[in-house]
Amino acid sequence: MSYLPLGALLVLGCSAGGVVVALNLGHRQPVLALAHPVTVGQTLMERDLREVSLARGSGLAAISAGSTDRIVGRPAAYTMPKGTLLTESVLGEPQTPPRGKAVVAVGLKEGRFPAGLERGSRVAVVKVPEPEGTAEPQLPDPSSPVWYATVVAVWGKERGETAVVSLQLGEDEAREVAAFPTDSISVLLVRKEVL
Repeated sequence: MSYLPLGALLVLGCSAGGVVVALNLGHRQPVLALAHPVTVGQTLMERDLREVSLARGSGLAAISAGSTDRIVGRPAAYTMPKGTLLTESVLGEPQTPPRGKAVVAVGLKEGRFPAGLERGSRVAVVKVPEPEGTAEPQLPDPSSPVWYATVVAVWGKERGETAVVSLQLGEDEAREVAAFPTDSISVLLVRKEVL
């Protein structure tokens, strides 16, 4: 029995597999993310960073993994959870709310926020009734309060997960928004402000 045809098939199979792996790797890029949570104003050190793989064309301006030296020593502009992808917008002078304002984080499921939501967006926060076991969409109650807020940070929306959105609004309004469960909040894009 000749092993030549079998060897040729193995070489061909390995070559095809290598091409598939190379093509898949070619659609991803190494970027920097937080290795653990950081607080606003914290100076970033190399131990605070880790390399992750991000799909090319995701639309997120993440900082390349080869740019560690220009990140180390810079402050975090916000308190951020572990895994946050680093972009220029989350670094720099600490962003704390002015007197009388507060920042609240809300979890928003897909479909409860517009695609164009980003830092600086001016939004209306509305309460949506709890689902009642029907397939009918639940509309906001016209008598429900509406809170106007400015987006200071958005995480997670590019990965199809529940997005975590930090909103700046009045202290009393922030407490009210924070009291509602994730499933009962939607945000509507109003306009963009310069922060």
